[in-house]
Amino acid sequence: QVQLVESGGGLVQPGGSLNLACIASGSIVSIGDMSWYRQAPGKQREWVASIQSGGMRIYAGSVKGRFTISRDNLKNTVYLRMNSIQFGDAAVYYCNADIVGSTGLTTEHWGQGTQVTVSL
Repeated sequence: QVQLVESGGGLVQPGGSLNLACIASGSIVSIGDMSWYRQAPGKQREWVASIQSGGMRIYAGSVKGRFTISRDNLKNTVYLRMNSIQFGDAAVYYCNADIVGSTGLTTEHWGQGTQVTVSL
C-alpha cells in the first residue's frame, strides 16, 4: 500500500511564503513524475507544477517565477516552495505521484491535501 502525505499548509499573508512537503511511503520501487495540484472552493482542481525523476521542472503560468518544485529521491519527498503568495493561491494543495510498486506496475497516487489560506 502506497501513501502520500502532505504537510506545511497554513495561514499566510499576501506576499508571504510557505513550504509544502509530500512524503511517499509504502511498497515503492521507484517514483516517476511528482506534481502539485490545487483546488479552490467552487473551482476545479488545477495543475500547479511537476518535476520528473531526473529533475526537469515545469510550472503553470500563474505560479511560474513564484513557486519552486523540488524533490529528494532518497526521501521519496516532493516539495513546493511558495513565494510572493497571492489571494488567488488560496486552495487545498494536493500531491500527485506516479509510483512503481512491488508488482512492477506504475500507478497514480494522490495525497489527502493540505490547506493554504491567504488572509491579511
